[in-house]
Amino acid sequence: MTTVADRIVHNLLTARKTKQPIEFIRNEYTLDEETSYSIQDEFIKRKCEQENDEVAGYKISMTSAETQAIAGTHEPAYGTLLTSNLVKSGDSVSLFSLFAPLIEPEIMFILNEDLTAGADEEEISSKCKIAAGIEVPDARYIDWFPNFSLADLLCDNTATGLVVVSDPVEPLSFKELANVKMELFLNGEKISEGVSSAVLGNPVSSVAWLSQKLAEKNKTLKKGMVISSGTFISPLPVNEGTYTVTYSNIGETEITFGW
Repeated sequence: MTTVADRIVHNLLTARKTKQPIEFIRNEYTLDEETSYSIQDEFIKRKCEQENDEVAGYKISMTSAETQAIAGTHEPAYGTLLTSNLVKSGDSVSLFSLFAPLIEPEIMFILNEDLTAGADEEEISSKCKIAAGIEVPDARYIDWFPNFSLADLLCDNTATGLVVVSDPVEPLSFKELANVKMELFLNGEKISEGVSSAVLGNPVSSVAWLSQKLAEKNKTLKKGMVISSGTFISPLPVNEGTYTVTYSNIGETEITFGW
């Protein structure tokens, strides 16, 4: 890696360890998408080496025109999930361990088999189970949302925080997956709702985008990986309490935040 990339990765890893957010990378460097993804790769490599972590899957961000506009891009972006990012439904998390987390209701795809490079929706549906999930994006920057650039996001592993995964179930049909109804509750009070068509028209199409994007980098999706497919709603800031998400024909999941 170049000296610039080394410095960026070092600063991001240090921010994680000290829980001290840093200034946006764009304030000092101008980076294109390819370079930013390569910095993400180096960030993941070093984190795995330093913390004995392992790649567990991927998360897909900016799966709507609204969120893409924030970063000035025309397509989603991906981050790399590590085993340390995964939590079980019903777990409790200390807000002291996070920076400025958000809540995103998302369907999880759990792969039963390896996928071919650039796998399409039909192949993905035949080789996975799905699960009710919640993504908790979190970034290592000062006042990060919604003020990030694409490069800021990609370098910091696309604001990967935590992903809550419930027990997997058999996948729905393509048509059913496009019409999953979601309700989000905080301490039993409904605070939002959405439908899966907000995720690139269909969450499985979001996973197909990821498979094709990774193929450009000679990467494929492997058996056992968890894919967080994209949010049903615009992200909401996390508050103290218990968040519960229900998905029609899939199930529910929850996570509790406290101090």
